[in-house]
Amino acid sequence: MIPISKTSSTPFSPAPPIDKSFGVKMGKSMIRNSIPGVLLLVLLLGAGTLWAQEKDADGGAGKAAAESLTSEALQNRLLTQQELDQWSAEKSELVGRLRSARAGVNWLNERKLAETARVESLDGRLHELNRRLAESDRLEGSMQDSLLVILRGVEESRNLGLPFLPEERDQRLAMVASELARPDFTAAEKLRRVLEVLQVEADYANSVEVYQGRINVTDQDLYADILRVGRVALFWQTPDGERVGWYDQALGQWTDLPAREKRNIGRAIEMATRMRPVELIDLPIGRISSTGQTGGNEK
Repeated sequence: MIPISKTSSTPFSPAPPIDKSFGVKMGKSMIRNSIPGVLLLVLLLGAGTLWAQEKDADGGAGKAAAESLTSEALQNRLLTQQELDQWSAEKSELVGRLRSARAGVNWLNERKLAETARVESLDGRLHELNRRLAESDRLEGSMQDSLLVILRGVEESRNLGLPFLPEERDQRLAMVASELARPDFTAAEKLRRVLEVLQVEADYANSVEVYQGRINVTDQDLYADILRVGRVALFWQTPDGERVGWYDQALGQWTDLPAREKRNIGRAIEMATRMRPVELIDLPIGRISSTGQTGGNEK
Protein backbone atom coordinates (compact mmCIF):
# COMPACT_ATOMS: atom_id res chain seq x y z
CA MET A 1 0.00 0.00 0.00
CA ILE A 2 1.08 3.59 -0.60
CA PRO A 3 1.46 5.63 2.56
CA ILE A 4 -0.50 8.85 2.66
CA SER A 5 0.81 11.61 4.69
CA LYS A 6 -1.33 13.71 6.86
CA THR A 7 -2.54 17.08 5.61
CA SER A 8 -0.15 19.73 6.59
CA SER A 9 -1.02 23.24 7.33
CA THR A 10 1.20 24.29 4.56
CA PRO A 11 -0.25 25.49 1.31
CA PHE A 12 -0.95 22.96 -1.41
CA SER A 13 2.00 22.19 -3.48
CA PRO A 14 2.06 20.37 -6.78
CA ALA A 15 2.74 16.65 -6.79
CA PRO A 16 6.20 15.57 -7.53
CA PRO A 17 6.77 13.72 -10.74
CA ILE A 18 5.98 10.05 -10.82
CA ASP A 19 8.85 7.70 -10.73
CA LYS A 20 8.22 4.73 -13.12
CA SER A 21 10.61 2.51 -11.37
CA PHE A 22 8.71 2.95 -8.22
CA GLY A 23 5.46 1.61 -9.94
CA VAL A 24 7.26 -1.44 -11.09
CA LYS A 25 8.49 -2.13 -7.62
CA MET A 26 5.08 -1.64 -6.20
CA GLY A 27 3.55 -4.15 -8.71
CA LYS A 28 6.10 -6.76 -7.88
CA SER A 29 5.60 -6.20 -4.20
CA MET A 30 1.84 -6.67 -4.56
CA ILE A 31 2.27 -9.85 -6.58
CA ARG A 32 4.57 -11.27 -3.93
CA ASN A 33 2.12 -10.36 -1.20
CA SER A 34 -0.96 -11.91 -3.06
CA ILE A 35 0.58 -15.37 -3.70
CA PRO A 36 -0.04 -16.71 -0.16
CA GLY A 37 -3.65 -15.52 -0.30
CA VAL A 38 -4.24 -17.27 -3.61
CA LEU A 39 -2.75 -20.43 -2.29
CA LEU A 40 -4.93 -20.16 0.78
CA LEU A 41 -7.97 -19.62 -1.41
CA VAL A 42 -7.10 -22.64 -3.54
CA LEU A 43 -6.69 -24.74 -0.44
CA LEU A 44 -9.99 -23.54 0.91
CA LEU A 45 -11.74 -24.27 -2.38
CA GLY A 46 -10.21 -27.76 -2.46
CA ALA A 47 -11.18 -28.43 1.12
CA GLY A 48 -14.70 -27.23 0.43
CA THR A 49 -14.94 -29.50 -2.58
CA LEU A 50 -13.68 -32.47 -0.56
CA TRP A 51 -16.03 -31.64 2.26
CA ALA A 52 -18.94 -31.38 -0.16
CA GLN A 53 -18.00 -34.73 -1.69
CA GLU A 54 -17.68 -36.32 1.73
CA LYS A 55 -20.93 -34.75 2.74
CA ASP A 56 -22.64 -36.18 -0.36
CA ALA A 57 -21.12 -39.61 0.41
CA ASP A 58 -22.19 -39.42 4.03
CA GLY A 59 -25.65 -38.33 2.96
CA GLY A 60 -26.02 -41.34 0.63
CA ALA A 61 -24.83 -43.76 3.30
CA GLY A 62 -27.17 -42.20 5.85
CA LYS A 63 -30.06 -42.42 3.42
CA ALA A 64 -29.34 -46.09 2.78
CA ALA A 65 -28.99 -46.73 6.50
CA ALA A 66 -32.29 -44.93 7.15
CA GLU A 67 -34.00 -46.93 4.40
CA SER A 68 -32.56 -50.15 5.88
CA LEU A 69 -33.76 -49.24 9.36
CA THR A 70 -37.20 -48.32 8.01
CA SER A 71 -37.47 -51.62 6.14
CA GLU A 72 -36.35 -53.56 9.19
CA ALA A 73 -38.85 -51.71 11.37
CA LEU A 74 -41.65 -52.44 8.91
CA GLN A 75 -40.64 -56.10 8.80
CA ASN A 76 -40.61 -56.29 12.58
CA ARG A 77 -43.99 -54.59 12.70
CA LEU A 78 -45.39 -57.08 10.20
CA LEU A 79 -44.02 -60.04 12.17
CA THR A 80 -45.37 -58.55 15.37
CA GLN A 81 -48.82 -58.13 13.82
CA GLN A 82 -48.76 -61.72 12.56
CA GLU A 83 -47.80 -62.97 16.00
CA LEU A 84 -50.59 -60.88 17.50
CA ASP A 85 -53.12 -62.33 15.05
CA GLN A 86 -51.88 -65.85 15.77
CA TRP A 87 -52.04 -65.28 19.50
CA SER A 88 -55.55 -63.82 19.16
CA ALA A 89 -56.68 -66.96 17.30
CA GLU A 90 -55.01 -69.20 19.87
CA LYS A 91 -56.58 -67.15 22.65
CA SER A 92 -60.05 -67.57 21.14
CA GLU A 93 -59.48 -71.30 20.77
CA LEU A 94 -58.23 -71.60 24.34
CA VAL A 95 -61.18 -69.58 25.65
CA GLY A 96 -63.56 -71.90 23.80
CA ARG A 97 -61.78 -74.97 25.13
CA LEU A 98 -61.86 -73.49 28.63
CA ARG A 99 -65.60 -72.89 28.44
CA SER A 100 -66.13 -76.41 27.10
CA ALA A 101 -63.95 -77.83 29.87
CA ARG A 102 -65.88 -75.91 32.52
CA ALA A 103 -69.18 -77.16 31.09
CA GLY A 104 -67.75 -80.67 31.11
CA VAL A 105 -66.63 -80.28 34.71
CA ASN A 106 -70.09 -79.07 35.72
CA TRP A 107 -71.70 -82.02 33.94
CA LEU A 108 -69.27 -84.42 35.58
CA ASN A 109 -70.03 -82.91 38.98
CA GLU A 110 -73.74 -83.43 38.38
CA ARG A 111 -73.09 -86.99 37.26
CA LYS A 112 -70.92 -87.53 40.31
CA LEU A 113 -73.74 -86.41 42.60
CA ALA A 114 -76.21 -88.65 40.78
CA GLU A 115 -73.85 -91.62 40.85
CA THR A 116 -73.07 -90.99 44.49
CA ALA A 117 -76.76 -91.09 45.33
CA ARG A 118 -77.13 -94.22 43.22
CA VAL A 119 -74.17 -95.88 44.94
CA GLU A 120 -75.61 -95.01 48.34
CA SER A 121 -78.94 -96.53 47.29
CA LEU A 122 -77.19 -99.63 46.01
CA ASP A 123 -75.19 -99.86 49.22
CA GLY A 124 -78.42 -99.76 51.19
CA ARG A 125 -79.94 -102.47 49.01
CA LEU A 126 -76.76 -104.51 49.26
CA HIS A 127 -76.84 -104.20 53.01
CA GLU A 128 -80.46 -105.35 53.02
CA LEU A 129 -79.64 -108.25 50.71
CA ASN A 130 -76.74 -109.29 52.92
CA ARG A 131 -79.06 -109.20 55.90
CA ARG A 132 -81.61 -111.30 54.08
CA LEU A 133 -78.90 -113.69 52.92
CA ALA A 134 -77.69 -114.14 56.46
CA GLU A 135 -81.27 -114.64 57.58
CA SER A 136 -81.87 -117.15 54.80
CA ASP A 137 -78.72 -119.03 55.78
CA ARG A 138 -80.00 -119.17 59.31
CA LEU A 139 -83.41 -120.30 58.18
CA GLU A 140 -82.01 -122.82 55.75
CA GLY A 141 -80.41 -124.69 58.61
CA SER A 142 -83.78 -125.23 60.25
CA MET A 143 -85.87 -125.36 57.07
CA GLN A 144 -84.81 -128.88 56.17
CA ASP A 145 -86.27 -130.27 59.39
CA SER A 146 -89.38 -128.13 59.02
CA LEU A 147 -90.00 -129.37 55.46
CA LEU A 148 -89.57 -132.98 56.54
CA VAL A 149 -92.10 -132.44 59.31
CA ILE A 150 -94.58 -130.90 56.85
CA LEU A 151 -94.10 -133.74 54.37
CA ARG A 152 -94.57 -136.29 57.12
CA GLY A 153 -97.83 -134.58 58.05
CA VAL A 154 -99.01 -134.81 54.45
CA GLU A 155 -98.20 -138.52 54.39
CA GLU A 156 -100.14 -139.08 57.61
CA SER A 157 -103.09 -137.16 56.23
CA ARG A 158 -102.96 -139.27 53.09
CA ASN A 159 -102.93 -142.49 55.12
CA LEU A 160 -105.75 -141.39 57.41
CA GLY A 161 -107.92 -139.85 54.71
CA LEU A 162 -109.78 -141.24 51.77
CA PRO A 163 -107.71 -143.64 49.60
CA PHE A 164 -108.26 -141.87 46.27
CA LEU A 165 -105.59 -141.86 43.55
CA PRO A 166 -103.24 -143.86 45.78
CA GLU A 167 -100.53 -144.53 43.23
CA GLU A 168 -100.38 -140.94 41.96
CA ARG A 169 -100.26 -139.45 45.46
CA ASP A 170 -97.72 -142.00 46.76
CA GLN A 171 -95.47 -141.36 43.81
CA ARG A 172 -95.64 -137.57 44.30
CA LEU A 173 -94.81 -137.82 48.00
CA ALA A 174 -91.93 -140.23 47.36
CA MET A 175 -90.46 -137.90 44.74
CA VAL A 176 -90.60 -134.87 47.04
CA ALA A 177 -89.03 -136.87 49.87
CA SER A 178 -86.12 -137.84 47.60
CA GLU A 179 -85.66 -134.21 46.51
CA LEU A 180 -85.52 -133.05 50.11
CA ALA A 181 -82.65 -135.45 50.70
CA ARG A 182 -80.59 -134.11 47.77
CA PRO A 183 -77.84 -131.63 48.76
CA ASP A 184 -77.71 -130.03 45.30
CA PHE A 185 -81.28 -128.72 45.68
CA THR A 186 -81.50 -125.27 47.18
CA ALA A 187 -83.71 -124.54 50.13
CA ALA A 188 -85.95 -122.42 47.91
CA GLU A 189 -86.45 -125.29 45.47
CA LYS A 190 -87.22 -127.74 48.28
CA LEU A 191 -89.73 -125.31 49.78
CA ARG A 192 -91.38 -124.84 46.38
CA ARG A 193 -91.79 -128.59 45.91
CA VAL A 194 -93.32 -129.04 49.36
CA LEU A 195 -95.71 -126.12 48.76
CA GLU A 196 -96.75 -127.68 45.45
CA VAL A 197 -97.65 -130.90 47.26
CA LEU A 198 -99.66 -128.96 49.82
CA GLN A 199 -101.44 -127.03 47.05
CA VAL A 200 -102.36 -130.21 45.17
CA GLU A 201 -103.64 -131.89 48.32
CA ALA A 202 -105.65 -128.78 49.23
CA ASP A 203 -107.18 -128.59 45.73
CA TYR A 204 -108.61 -132.06 46.16
CA ALA A 205 -111.05 -130.61 48.71
CA ASN A 206 -112.50 -128.20 46.13
CA SER A 207 -113.07 -130.52 43.22
CA VAL A 208 -115.13 -133.47 42.03
CA GLU A 209 -113.77 -136.08 39.65
CA VAL A 210 -114.31 -139.57 38.31
CA TYR A 211 -111.48 -142.00 37.64
CA GLN A 212 -111.20 -145.74 37.03
CA GLY A 213 -109.41 -148.08 39.37
CA ARG A 214 -109.37 -151.47 41.09
CA ILE A 215 -110.87 -151.81 44.54
CA ASN A 216 -111.41 -154.67 46.94
CA VAL A 217 -114.99 -155.17 48.09
CA THR A 218 -115.58 -158.00 50.55
CA ASP A 219 -112.44 -159.77 49.41
CA GLN A 220 -113.40 -159.34 45.79
CA ASP A 221 -111.34 -157.28 43.34
CA LEU A 222 -113.49 -155.06 41.17
CA TYR A 223 -112.76 -152.63 38.36
CA ALA A 224 -115.04 -149.68 38.95
CA ASP A 225 -115.73 -146.03 38.22
CA ILE A 226 -114.80 -144.12 41.38
CA LEU A 227 -116.48 -140.79 42.19
CA ARG A 228 -114.57 -138.47 44.48
CA VAL A 229 -116.57 -135.73 46.16
CA GLY A 230 -113.88 -133.39 47.47
CA ARG A 231 -112.14 -135.01 50.40
CA VAL A 232 -115.48 -135.98 51.96
CA ALA A 233 -116.61 -139.18 50.26
CA LEU A 234 -115.72 -141.79 47.64
CA PHE A 235 -118.41 -143.68 45.73
CA TRP A 236 -117.98 -146.49 43.25
CA GLN A 237 -120.03 -148.07 40.50
CA THR A 238 -119.34 -151.08 38.34
CA PRO A 239 -119.16 -150.42 34.58
CA ASP A 240 -122.52 -152.18 34.08
CA GLY A 241 -124.12 -150.08 36.83
CA GLU A 242 -125.42 -153.09 38.71
CA ARG A 243 -123.44 -152.54 41.89
CA VAL A 244 -122.71 -149.31 43.76
CA GLY A 245 -120.98 -148.59 47.00
CA TRP A 246 -118.67 -146.23 48.91
CA TYR A 247 -115.58 -146.14 51.07
CA ASP A 248 -116.47 -146.39 54.75
CA GLN A 249 -113.76 -144.52 56.66
CA ALA A 250 -115.05 -145.84 59.96
CA LEU A 251 -114.43 -149.40 58.77
CA GLY A 252 -111.51 -148.44 56.54
CA GLN A 253 -112.77 -150.48 53.58
CA TRP A 254 -114.91 -150.39 50.44
CA THR A 255 -118.50 -151.52 50.97
CA ASP A 256 -121.71 -151.96 48.99
CA LEU A 257 -124.67 -149.59 49.16
CA PRO A 258 -128.32 -150.52 48.79
CA ALA A 259 -129.73 -150.74 45.28
CA ARG A 260 -131.79 -147.57 45.91
CA GLU A 261 -128.57 -145.55 45.70
CA LYS A 262 -127.82 -146.67 42.14
CA ARG A 263 -129.81 -143.90 40.53
CA ASN A 264 -128.35 -141.00 42.50
CA ILE A 265 -124.77 -142.29 42.31
CA GLY A 266 -125.14 -142.90 38.56
CA ARG A 267 -126.51 -139.37 38.07
CA ALA A 268 -123.65 -137.91 40.17
CA ILE A 269 -121.07 -139.72 38.04
CA GLU A 270 -122.71 -138.39 34.87
CA MET A 271 -122.65 -134.81 36.25
CA ALA A 272 -118.99 -135.14 37.28
CA THR A 273 -118.08 -136.31 33.76
CA ARG A 274 -120.17 -133.44 32.26
CA MET A 275 -122.58 -135.84 30.63
CA ARG A 276 -125.51 -134.40 32.57
CA PRO A 277 -126.47 -130.90 33.75
CA VAL A 278 -125.66 -130.15 37.34
CA GLU A 279 -128.51 -130.52 39.80
CA LEU A 280 -129.06 -131.19 43.48
CA ILE A 281 -129.09 -134.82 44.50
CA ASP A 282 -128.92 -136.79 47.75
CA LEU A 283 -125.86 -138.91 48.41
CA PRO A 284 -125.18 -141.03 51.50
CA ILE A 285 -122.29 -138.99 52.89
CA GLY A 286 -122.71 -140.27 56.44
CA ARG A 287 -121.61 -138.56 59.63
CA ILE A 288 -118.42 -136.52 59.72
CA SER A 289 -116.48 -137.06 62.92
CA SER A 290 -114.22 -134.57 64.72
CA THR A 291 -111.23 -136.12 62.93
CA GLY A 292 -112.72 -135.40 59.52
CA GLN A 293 -113.67 -139.01 58.80
CA THR A 294 -117.07 -140.04 57.54
CA GLY A 295 -118.92 -143.07 58.71
CA GLY A 296 -122.32 -144.57 59.18
CA ASN A 297 -124.93 -144.60 56.51
CA GLU A 298 -126.75 -141.32 56.80
CA LYS A 299 -127.74 -139.00 54.02
